[in-house]
Amino acid sequence: MIPPPPTPDEIPATVKALGRLTVPELKQRYAEVFGEPTRTNHKQYLVKRIVWRMQALREGGLSERARRRALELADDAEIRLSAPRLPDAAANGPGRTVAAAFDAGRPDSFPKPGAVIRREYKGRAIVVRVLPRGFEYEGEVYRSLTAIAQKITGAHWNGVSFFGLPSARGKKKAEAGA
Repeated sequence: MIPPPPTPDEIPATVKALGRLTVPELKQRYAEVFGEPTRTNHKQYLVKRIVWRMQALREGGLSERARRRALELADDAEIRLSAPRLPDAAANGPGRTVAAAFDAGRPDSFPKPGAVIRREYKGRAIVVRVLPRGFEYEGEVYRSLTAIAQKITGAHWNGVSFFGLPSARGKKKAEAGA
């Protein structure tokens, strides 16, 4: 026979009473409460699971309690059916959002899309075209000048240095020294 689930005030006493039982007795109690046997022999685990199941039987399972809590929260919540309207001045004023292309990854001194970078390397003329998102070299698109420099030389090179472009770091050093 399954004992009645403990009230919140009775839980500490129930835990204490279950703690005094032997593992075989706890396994028997577990089978009564859950309706199936357990393979574990871990005493504290059995006590916790039995008490949890008894509480769930008394107060409802997790999904039932969660549903009740959600309904409580929904009663207290202010729900908007539409987005707040902007005042007419704000909708047409200077603070409105404008979409524009922006590339924060390249310094101002860097060549703009459409520019062509040329370099002589081991008697070969290297020609790279700057794209809005990457670089074109010999019909292939690369994400960086470094990748192109590595393709050409077979070794790791800083792409900006390889092509002799002014670097943001060098510009900062020159400004700091001036």
